[in-house]
Amino acid sequence: MVSGQAEIQREWAARAAEEGAIQHVMATASCPRGIAHLLVSRGFTDEAAVKSFFSPSLDDLIDPMRMLGMDAAVERIRRAVRSSEPILIYGDYDVDGTTATVLLKTAIERSATKENPAIVRYHVPHRIREGYGMRTGVLADAAASGVRLVISVDTGIRAFAAASEARALGLDLIVTDHHLPDDAQGVPDALAVINPVQDGCTYPFKGLCGAAVAFKLAHAILRAACLNDHERHRLERTLIPSFLKLVAIATIADSVPLEGENRVIASLGLRELRNPVQPGLRALMEIAQIPLDRPPTATEVGFRIAPRINAAGRMDVASDVVDLFLTRDPEQARDLAAKLNRLNDDRKVTEARALEAIDEELSGMQRKQGQFPAICLVMDDPAWHRGVLGILASRIVDRTGRPALVLTHEDGQAHGSGRSIPGYHLLDALTSVHDEDRALFARFGGHAHAVGFSLPSERVELLRERMEHHSAAILLQEMLAPPLEYDAEVSLEELSGRFHEWLERCGPFGVGNREPVFITRSVRLASSVRVIKDRHVCLEINSGDIRLRALGWSRSGMLWTELCQRMQLDVGSRIDIAYRLKAKSNPWYTGLELELVDLRLSESPATA
Repeated sequence: MVSGQAEIQREWAARAAEEGAIQHVMATASCPRGIAHLLVSRGFTDEAAVKSFFSPSLDDLIDPMRMLGMDAAVERIRRAVRSSEPILIYGDYDVDGTTATVLLKTAIERSATKENPAIVRYHVPHRIREGYGMRTGVLADAAASGVRLVISVDTGIRAFAAASEARALGLDLIVTDHHLPDDAQGVPDALAVINPVQDGCTYPFKGLCGAAVAFKLAHAILRAACLNDHERHRLERTLIPSFLKLVAIATIADSVPLEGENRVIASLGLRELRNPVQPGLRALMEIAQIPLDRPPTATEVGFRIAPRINAAGRMDVASDVVDLFLTRDPEQARDLAAKLNRLNDDRKVTEARALEAIDEELSGMQRKQGQFPAICLVMDDPAWHRGVLGILASRIVDRTGRPALVLTHEDGQAHGSGRSIPGYHLLDALTSVHDEDRALFARFGGHAHAVGFSLPSERVELLRERMEHHSAAILLQEMLAPPLEYDAEVSLEELSGRFHEWLERCGPFGVGNREPVFITRSVRLASSVRVIKDRHVCLEINSGDIRLRALGWSRSGMLWTELCQRMQLDVGSRIDIAYRLKAKSNPWYTGLELELVDLRLSESPATA
């Protein structure tokens, strides 16, 4: 673990919330003050907005026909289904792309009749052999096999060459994607482009993941196939909730903002994941040790389900995921889930080896300069596996608070992935350094916070120089060491089971609806600091008659053992704590506990 970050004392800043609005929310929702403060600070003040926040429903989903290109796409797909034209779905190898493939294939097949079934094939590219994006060779093979309609999912918004090739081959192309279009070239020349962030699309929510965009098309197809009100009611109240299971997994895994329609999708989808019937999903949850008698949490999806799905594309072939979610055979489902679990174990080992080298380089950087430079870090090693580059970039961001690009090399080409911090638009950065006199990249794309790219290995040093120059001019100190924003100040006495129940109703938490941070001032240390595994700490704190356990996990640059030693904490020490509230239930400990985010010696008067 890299050291040194704990020495910087962060400023604590309360998220603004007007007192009158807090009182109004408390009165209308009958919720605790800390919860009302949380809602007001996040923009929920009127009664309707508060009610929708606490109780998202299917009625909160936006009509898919409001998306630009939807009419033409649905009409062409319906025509292909009626005439038994073979359709190819061109997917991607991550959670977003594989679940999108399953959703759209299932919807098209369900929209057909038993007498005239749909013919739907799919292609999920191999990460190493093909890489991200649509390949013209795949389209040529599809055309030769009789396919006349190709639908991309989670890819295609910059597939200009593929779109031209499709037109030359006589293929109709429908692009569904959520990545940012090219500012200069616009969107590909396709029969329809469905992407809420494209120019001219008036769809009111722009933050959908790729699977959610595919789900919107699936929803529109199924609605168009309904023959009467009974079928439409069954679609909206039975099939659509069932589809939301996979959309929720993709939404959480792709780290899109859990606000607006995304929060509705995640909330409803998690609810539907309780005790799933589909054999593949059930087997995956069982092997991930997620109880089936309750809905999983967003954390369980993000850290137990999603990594196992992603492991297929990172370490082997992502088509196994599609097979897993399409099979009706429980034995095959268990075999495929077990394979994904093994691949995820392999991924962990591969990642750990690379992180050892990264931590050594980061530690050397700190020893030499005293702190991490205020730039986008660019690190490369030909030994690193292409399947874990995105994870490694995320780990560097966690450890340093700097944006990072991570690359590996193969046959003279460098392949990379990047992750960023709030305020630094990584795709704009790549666009800027690419558009200089000497072009850098063979291909690149992504979002503000995550990118993928490739370039000749000989240009990596030039990439490093350009990114250093670009980021040094943009990365401000407040971006690199932002204040700790907390949602409300509460007392330990307020942290009841009822408070936690209300807190759970504010989820699911993730990007855009981050897990709340609370602060409590002037609590006393009831016992000596207990060190766990040489890195983590457990504090017993009390205020009045309330006594709780607070845990500090040494990750993301915070070294709790060093911090506690430097503060000379001992029994009776008074401290202010920033934390997240957790509920634990295991054979050794049941009840509420605190997950420390920060702490400092208290300047407030002592409390009993």
